Amino acid sequence: MWYALSMTTLAGRCACLASLAIAAVAGGQSPTPTPPPAPIATPAPAPAPAPAAFADPAPPGGQVAKRVEALPLGAVNPTAADLQAAMARGCDILLALQEAAGPGQELRAQWPYEGVYRVNRQIPVAYRIGGTAIAALALVDTPGYADNPERQAAVARATAFICAGIAEPLMSVDDYDAGYDVRGWGYTYGVLFLTRLKTGKMIPAGQEDALEKAMAFYLDGIERTQIPQTGGWNYARPAGRDKPAAPSSFMTAATLQALFAAKAAGYDVSAGTITKALDFLERTRDPVGTVVYSGTPSRRSEGTPGAVGRMCIVEATLVMGGRGSLRDVRGAVDAFIAHWEWLDQRRQKGGTHEGPYAVAPYYFMFAHHYAAQCVQLLPRSERNEYNRRLNQHLFRVRGPDGGWNDRVFTRSAGYGTAMAMMAMGGPEVYPYNAEQPPGANAAPAANVPAPATAPAEGR
Repeated sequence: MWYALSMTTLAGRCACLASLAIAAVAGGQSPTPTPPPAPIATPAPAPAPAPAAFADPAPPGGQVAKRVEALPLGAVNPTAADLQAAMARGCDILLALQEAAGPGQELRAQWPYEGVYRVNRQIPVAYRIGGTAIAALALVDTPGYADNPERQAAVARATAFICAGIAEPLMSVDDYDAGYDVRGWGYTYGVLFLTRLKTGKMIPAGQEDALEKAMAFYLDGIERTQIPQTGGWNYARPAGRDKPAAPSSFMTAATLQALFAAKAAGYDVSAGTITKALDFLERTRDPVGTVVYSGTPSRRSEGTPGAVGRMCIVEATLVMGGRGSLRDVRGAVDAFIAHWEWLDQRRQKGGTHEGPYAVAPYYFMFAHHYAAQCVQLLPRSERNEYNRRLNQHLFRVRGPDGGWNDRVFTRSAGYGTAMAMMAMGGPEVYPYNAEQPPGANAAPAANVPAPATAPAEGR
């Protein structure tokens, strides 16, 4: 997986992504400007490649990222200008990190997400497609894209790479037989990115047909890998696609957001598929308000510090689907802020789910992004202060080159930087109603419209 409190009293249970609006800093603060990082080389633009071989051009196993120790909480308080500069810097970093599409390829077309999981000793194709989609989303949605040919060329190459992925056997839904299989992450973030290009009228010239073919492929993959008995999705389930299995809370939520986006863009998405997944997602909360990793809660709570990496995406998705409440969204963000240190203890560390709360490093940037999305669902009067706190935490762990990475692998810096950029800008939200689907949200993130069905403040 790549991605992905206990307060004494927990009042509440503690997307393609739109154009990034700079989060305003709450008044009355005394911000500490962040010094600019050292320059980084930016590659010259190149034309989009033809579909390339999908063997990993740089098999993992040599480059380990040095952990960036978190600054004290009061050491940095980024201003709006700091956020603008950080996102611009992030674009430069992403352009420099784009890798060759395959062995012997000169054109750079991908940003692989690297975790501990390997297929034939290589990064799975789905991690490379998904990581590329996330980095390309950040380039598209950072202000200035329309006037930046370098970014446009990089996105064109990435689009060709993602569309070519449908020919890769390890992405085929026909060959899928469950087990530990991550191809669903490629389906989900492939759909989010390609939908964003279509709704934003940003499809690279000459790739319109390929995009529609890829969208049909990835949406079909999502529909056909849904767990039939329980309604969600999981990258780690028993072998046998028709066997009963416990869905993953955070994978189901991410996949639902992709379906919301596709439906809003006019694609045919089964209302039954969405309803079953939302039904499951509502059952992932335990009595104290946390969200379980997979399946439904048992008598014993997993502990809020271990759940904050997935609570925000679940609560945000439920509100978008007309099932949640702003109370629970607010509670999830409060929980994230209150227990951020537990996530940080596992950032850029080896292993996966380790004690005392079984927190995995991959939750860190994933959780930051979806905490920022939750803030976009709250009343405007609350957003500035929440954004200030989230951005303050992000800048505490910013790397010396100006980027972010929550893994021990250097090749995941593209994913980490992209997720930070989108968190700083304010991710898009997708109100969904099965009977009356809304249109694509074209408004800036600072002016997000209310969901089609207004969420209740309480439950």
